[in-house]
Amino acid sequence: MTETVTTATVRSPSAPPALGGPGLFTVLLAAALPLIDFFIVNVALPTIGADLHAGEAVLELVVAGYGVAYAVLLVLGGRLGDLFGRRRLFLGGMAAFGLTSLACGLAPSAWSLVAARVAQGAASAAMLPQVLATIQAATSGGRRARAMSLYGATAGLSMVAGQILGGVLVAADIAGTGWRSVFLVNVPVVVVGLVLGARFVPETRSQKPEPVDGPGTVLLAVSLLTLLAPLTEGRAAGWPLWTWLSLAAFPGVAVAFYTVERRADRAGRTPLVPPSLFELASLRRGLVLMLPFSIGFSGFMFVIAVALQSGEHLGPVPAGLALAPMAVVFLFVSLAGPRLIARYGSRVVSAGSVIQGIGIVLIVLAAWRDWPHLDLAGLLPGVAVAGAGQALQLPNVLRLVMSEVPPARAGVGSGVMVTTQQSALALGVATLGTLFLSLVPHQGMRDALVTTLLVQLGLVVLTGLLSLRLPRTVS
Repeated sequence: MTETVTTATVRSPSAPPALGGPGLFTVLLAAALPLIDFFIVNVALPTIGADLHAGEAVLELVVAGYGVAYAVLLVLGGRLGDLFGRRRLFLGGMAAFGLTSLACGLAPSAWSLVAARVAQGAASAAMLPQVLATIQAATSGGRRARAMSLYGATAGLSMVAGQILGGVLVAADIAGTGWRSVFLVNVPVVVVGLVLGARFVPETRSQKPEPVDGPGTVLLAVSLLTLLAPLTEGRAAGWPLWTWLSLAAFPGVAVAFYTVERRADRAGRTPLVPPSLFELASLRRGLVLMLPFSIGFSGFMFVIAVALQSGEHLGPVPAGLALAPMAVVFLFVSLAGPRLIARYGSRVVSAGSVIQGIGIVLIVLAAWRDWPHLDLAGLLPGVAVAGAGQALQLPNVLRLVMSEVPPARAGVGSGVMVTTQQSALALGVATLGTLFLSLVPHQGMRDALVTTLLVQLGLVVLTGLLSLRLPRTVS
């Protein structure tokens, strides 16, 4: 059932809420934090393992515990924002993110760090869906287009910058904190964000809130857990029986989730993920495209970090700075996105996949030619070109996915989109990372890296083909 609901701001119920410049800066700052923290630990893991005497399986949980909790709870976070007020959930989630970051930074043992990372992922899931939902509900027209493009640019840049920042902070060893600084740095940022958010972020919510869909929430959580938990932990744990049983259960649980949600939608209730939402071609096709793109993106980031540190024996700073050209090019190219989309439509995304593919080929050639002496100069052309291609894809796809979602469903729409993205990021580390680490003992570091990059190139080709099915114009 389609519903038409308006949103209202607490300050002026008769007028639509407005998200000004300081408010947009605040929500974009909040959007950067969870994505930075997903990638910031990649170059810090060796130091964490040495300091906390943690084995590989536990270190995998430091990454996977955050990613899985984040992905599982995102849609619920978006729904709660629609129900109780998006600014309220935004501020509460941000405060919880700061506290859990502090807990991560002060963790006395590996398992306490894992627990704090799970809690940090849950806090991110409360905060991040409110960013997109607030932009969707509190902006319109050209202002919304610019805000969505900036959101996409922030998301992509955060993934790359997180890895660079992690290397710099670990090497800087600020006040003897070592790896702990990658988490403690969040605390002052959160304090600033809370002050700005309380003042400049408007409150929006649905005027006809629906209760939380209990069965749908449980089934979505179980379906994501049965898929992500075994894939992220299976290799490090030696693929025990529970991983195979979990993967076997995933299709059945996913079908049960869809059946329950479709029945609730047809009965006039508002399910956690309304199947009718997928009738929007822009959302449906954009989400499908986002899967191979995000799997390839996160898998590449993880594999490059491991290869440069373990294979080339680079320190955390050089390993992080190897991706600096990608971040710089991504930033500048993404700023041109709104003008390019206005002129060429979604074909910009197709062009981006071609450019990214060329960048991956250049990296493959550099690795094949220069290993084991692959340096920053050898990587520079490939990572710069790949960054340009990614910048033409990610911000524009994120904008397209949300372009037709009504403001009343902004929370659930943003939750679905970010869940898809986050699940794919976790799958990228699990699948491409597992492939790479499994090949190293048999093929050696160079050939394993080349093989994994070629698999990513296949994902880039798939992304390009899927982009041809996107709606030509982007509102």
